[in-house]
Amino acid sequence: MTVIYVLIPIAVLLTIIGIYLFFWAVKSEQFDDLEKEGMSILYDEDKQASNDTTKPTENTPKDPHEL
Repeated sequence: MTVIYVLIPIAVLLTIIGIYLFFWAVKSEQFDDLEKEGMSILYDEDKQASNDTTKPTENTPKDPHEL
C-alpha cells in the first residue's frame, strides 16, 4: 500500500512532463505540416538521381567493351 504513495507522484510527474512536451511541440510548429517532411525525402532522392545522370564520372569506361 505504501508503494502507491510513490507511484502516484511519479505518474502525475510523467503526465505533467508529457503535457508540457505536447504544448511545446505545438508551439514550436512541429505539427504544422506532417506530410512535407515525409515528401521532402523523396524529392531529395530525385534531385540526387537527376544530378548523377547528368554528370558523367571519371570512372565510367569510354569504350563499352572496356570493363
